[in-house]
Amino acid sequence: METSPLISVITCTYNAAGTLERTLRSVARQTYPRVEHLLVDGCSTDGTFARIQRYVERGMPYSVRVVREPDAGLYDAMNKGIRQASGDYIVFLNAGDTLHDEDSLSRVAAALDWARGDLRSTAIAYGETDIVDAEGRFVRHRRLKTPERLTWRSFREGMRVCHQSFYVRRDLALATPFDLRYRYSADFDWCVRLLKYVGRRRLPVVNTHAVLTDYLQEGMTTRNHRASLLERWRVMCRHYGWGTTAVMHLWFCLRALYMR
Repeated sequence: METSPLISVITCTYNAAGTLERTLRSVARQTYPRVEHLLVDGCSTDGTFARIQRYVERGMPYSVRVVREPDAGLYDAMNKGIRQASGDYIVFLNAGDTLHDEDSLSRVAAALDWARGDLRSTAIAYGETDIVDAEGRFVRHRRLKTPERLTWRSFREGMRVCHQSFYVRRDLALATPFDLRYRYSADFDWCVRLLKYVGRRRLPVVNTHAVLTDYLQEGMTTRNHRASLLERWRVMCRHYGWGTTAVMHLWFCLRALYMR
């Protein structure tokens, strides 16, 4: 009987040939043995799939699986990843993003209170995220630090945890898929809904107290900043009400001025 959980790292790609390789290398160097790397490609046309094929052909000491078919965008691909994954826990690692250290998955696994079939096992584990440039060089620590205790209310103050540093029991993720009405902020909404879900069931959420991910600063949201902000407004109004959302956005503006 396995005493440690299988962790599925899900990487969704579309025309990501320029950034995918370092993501693949970061998974390949992990010391944790119970890993599945699931690559979901939306029929790339730029050489991405050739890189994926070479990765598969290397014969990694862990499971590498590939799904290649058209999708309706990033979050649709991520939902496919949840459905196709075999792991006890899942995490999303986008092309260009990397696991921070070779023992990142080991640190997550050590923080989990997990037993196969135990529905009271840790629901979510989370950690910090660093920002890196296009060459993978450290730029800065993420400005929004993770709270010691993470709940759905934590996200009133913004995206307190990147979804790349947010490890979720797969059965809970299956019950709470990404909402495809959102193009840029479905990850924000997903984290809030998952935390509401596990909060109602009083399931454990654990802080790893570790930097888990290096995040490429030019992601989809930063390229579509205005549309992302408008969508986040809608998401926050849905979860926290119009009044709280208006007050918090005033605070976001003041915080941005202070942090310049």
